[in-house]
Amino acid sequence: MRKNRIFRQTAGSDCKADPGVFQPSVDAHRCEGKGDCAVVCPFDVFVIGRMPDQQFSQLPMLAKLKVWAHGRKTAFTPNAEACRACGACVSACPEHAIKLVRVRQSTKP
Repeated sequence: MRKNRIFRQTAGSDCKADPGVFQPSVDAHRCEGKGDCAVVCPFDVFVIGRMPDQQFSQLPMLAKLKVWAHGRKTAFTPNAEACRACGACVSACPEHAIKLVRVRQSTKP
């Protein structure tokens, strides 16, 4: 991880949505498991882990080579429903592998 790009927002600052309205989507073809997303996320949405064999086997050949070269590490979102759409993960990812996807409508008026 490049320390000069790392920052951690205060929980709740610059958050644009209620929890669960948006969820991060990680592109397995691009993610190198560097972990910047996990460091900057104020809601602990991300963990870095080893890509399971089944998911790895379904990747195209070039993506397999890239994932293998980085130790099969990738970002997972076990706490995706806690996302508040602050965008810190999107900004921190050097591979541009994360986007925020709306999964439901906000309950705010």
